[in-house]
Amino acid sequence: MITLRITHVKLVVAGLALIAGSARAADRSTIPTRLMLSERLTWGPRGDEPVAVLADPIAELAAPVAAPLPPAAAQTIAAMRISQQPMADLVMAMVERRRQINAMTDPDAKAAADKVWQGEMGDLYREVQTRDIVRALYSPAQLGEQLTWFWANHFSIYAPKREIRAMLGGWDDTLRSHALGKFRELLAATVTQPAMLQYLDNDQNGAGHINENYAREIMELHTMGVGSGYTQKDVQELARVLTGVGVRLTPEMPNLPPAKAVYYIRNGVFEFNPQRHDFGDKVVLGQTIHGQGWPEVMRAIDILANQSATRVHVSRKLALFLLGHDPSPALVNAMAAEWQASDGTIARVVAVVLRSDEFRGSLGQGFKDPMHYVLSSVRFAYGGRVIRNADPIINWLRRMDESPYGRQTPDGWPLDAAAWTGPGQMETRFEIAKAIGNGSAGLFRARDPGSADEPAFPQLQNALWFAGFEHTISAQTKAVLDRAGSYQQWNMLLLASPEFMRR
Repeated sequence: MITLRITHVKLVVAGLALIAGSARAADRSTIPTRLMLSERLTWGPRGDEPVAVLADPIAELAAPVAAPLPPAAAQTIAAMRISQQPMADLVMAMVERRRQINAMTDPDAKAAADKVWQGEMGDLYREVQTRDIVRALYSPAQLGEQLTWFWANHFSIYAPKREIRAMLGGWDDTLRSHALGKFRELLAATVTQPAMLQYLDNDQNGAGHINENYAREIMELHTMGVGSGYTQKDVQELARVLTGVGVRLTPEMPNLPPAKAVYYIRNGVFEFNPQRHDFGDKVVLGQTIHGQGWPEVMRAIDILANQSATRVHVSRKLALFLLGHDPSPALVNAMAAEWQASDGTIARVVAVVLRSDEFRGSLGQGFKDPMHYVLSSVRFAYGGRVIRNADPIINWLRRMDESPYGRQTPDGWPLDAAAWTGPGQMETRFEIAKAIGNGSAGLFRARDPGSADEPAFPQLQNALWFAGFEHTISAQTKAVLDRAGSYQQWNMLLLASPEFMRR
């Protein structure tokens, strides 16, 4: 092997990766179908298994995998504060400390207390991100994890706003539990989540001082889609339906007159406060909703979930995620028809895509977004060996602008490949490939001060490589790999290759 200067290799690989989204795929007859399915329907095949792919994705949709996480992964999650303290208690404790800090008169003491508080809120955010990453890397229910990520992006929220960092644990669990169920139930569950209500300001929406933010995004992003026929008046009426739907950040209950108290609902920090609700009749999308408190909200959810525009809009986004490109109108129509026939059962709508010729023809033609790229790199390099520190992954995702719960706008991260193929993106991917290819990249160094770094050298010429991945590599990439001067450099070049970017 000939040793190449790193700068030269960097230019070669960056050039290859830049054309990954448009390069001609390798001869399809040489690419194992199971490998392509694994790249598409999991967070990447595991390097310690020949082809770690769902044997029958359709079967998992009918009977979701319930196998537990590996013990080390489960222990990592169990040790987290978000696992040990109920979300409502956690939120109220942090809010009370914030009030105490705000009441301090000594500026130095106040600044010091604020620094500690902000650090704890950051730790809670990091815990949720770490938990998501650990589950994605090691859960046997890989298709379910993929769809959990899809719904987190569809119902996108921004963690740094207000107290949301302390609310994320409950939000993530809600999405995961409904990821393959009925869309109507998923939509209804999101309406009761404090993180969503704070993010889109519905906790500030009350009779006499309407806030339309949440109502507008439910119609524009979560259900019907832009230009689907709803009007500004529909948004206003839905906002009236949602008055009083919010959060209560203290354990005390509101003082309500008996006539209103019977309508009050509270679950943790979520509340429906009838004192803030507009009990007048509303008309949403031509249907009258009579003033009766919380049942109005559920009636509005039913109306929105059953709109033909909702079936088309959400089906198209699901297909875009599963295919890696815009679906044909025929496929979207087939998905919408199954949606109507199955009462919005997500698993059955997804199955329409997976059974389609369009899906089979898309395998190996997509391009990995940052989350797919980073997680598939770790799964390829280390297989089932459980990382001890997700901070490097969190940092990589932040640098590539796809941090979990880090999108400021409610439209979610882009699902199209063009958003992730710029020169800066490719440069960062090269650096990630180098970090993982050279060693542990800090993934096996515990965050506790003084902890030793576990030795962990990735072996990418592994069972997966010989089981089929080597047959996906083009002659151009093989020539680059053959000129690598070390195993570390070979690893780096493989992870930065156009073929590894495909899914």
